[in-house]
Amino acid sequence: MITEPHPLTPYGWDAYFADRFATHAAPSVSPGRIVRVDRGRCDVVVADGPRPRTLQAGTAHVTTGDPLNIMCTGDWAAVDLAELQIRALLPRRTAFVRSTSSKRSEGQVLAANVDRALIAVPLSADLDLGRTERFLALAWESGAEPVLVLTKADLVGPQVLEHLLADTRAVAPGARVLAVSAETGSGIGELAAVLAGGTCALLGVSGAGKSTLANALAGAEAQQVQAIRDRDGKGRHTTTTRNLLLMPGGGVLIDTPGLRGVGLWDAHSGVTRTFAEIEELAAGCRFHDCAHESEPGCAVRAAVSDGALAERRLDSYRKLLRENRRLAARADARLRAELRRARKRHQ
Repeated sequence: MITEPHPLTPYGWDAYFADRFATHAAPSVSPGRIVRVDRGRCDVVVADGPRPRTLQAGTAHVTTGDPLNIMCTGDWAAVDLAELQIRALLPRRTAFVRSTSSKRSEGQVLAANVDRALIAVPLSADLDLGRTERFLALAWESGAEPVLVLTKADLVGPQVLEHLLADTRAVAPGARVLAVSAETGSGIGELAAVLAGGTCALLGVSGAGKSTLANALAGAEAQQVQAIRDRDGKGRHTTTTRNLLLMPGGGVLIDTPGLRGVGLWDAHSGVTRTFAEIEELAAGCRFHDCAHESEPGCAVRAAVSDGALAERRLDSYRKLLRENRRLAARADARLRAELRRARKRHQ
């Protein structure tokens, strides 16, 4: 007996989410994937008989009180078709989270249920390896597979491009690195093949060419594109909301607004994965709690002295670990304060 695929399979529906939807199943409730969120309402794609359709639904019934559980593009939800309301969010498989720019130590989910995080690194400006490492740490922490995409490759010559690819691969152990040009089409086919297997989120700073790249992958003007300044490669944000786009070659792409800040959020394992070679070297240090500064028998410092490890790489590793510890301490202090306030309310 041949079973027809679920209408939402092209959008990433599978047995994992089917199991989690089972407790919400009811005659008027359907699974749906959120493709856009804007001011208390969202666009969600649901099954309409054998076909998917997109409708707008309210979010009044989803009140978790947790900033990390606020619905986001890529979430799967239980949708009340009779009232056009989101009833509940299904548990996430992965979530790409950064810290907000506020001083409250809160996290912000940029995309949910992502299989691969495409990190756009523009070649229209000097390669910022430190920022690339920061994006990689968040991607590994999210549970998604990071893929570094060097955009605007047509702006550099072949030899320069090879050097930039080598420099990027050196800071991205275990991650794929691709060079593409939406202008010439170079590398677009290879990147489209990466997208075909699931959900990808396209992330990067403003001016990285994400919307142009999304259009090239979609084969249509799915996203508005604005010119950037020649002097510094910057411009206004083209994408202002996170949009989930169905790709013609299979898979879906979540295009996100350009980021000004990329703060870590509970990303210790992501940092250690990003700097895997330093973690491996550290296993040879004399002291298990070696800070890799002036301790005797430090295998990491020895690698720096031998030229096997770049000093910049070690400095970046230390910086991200310190930042993550500070954020964790602030988050713990905030949690303790909230618990004290809760106890006082109930006294």
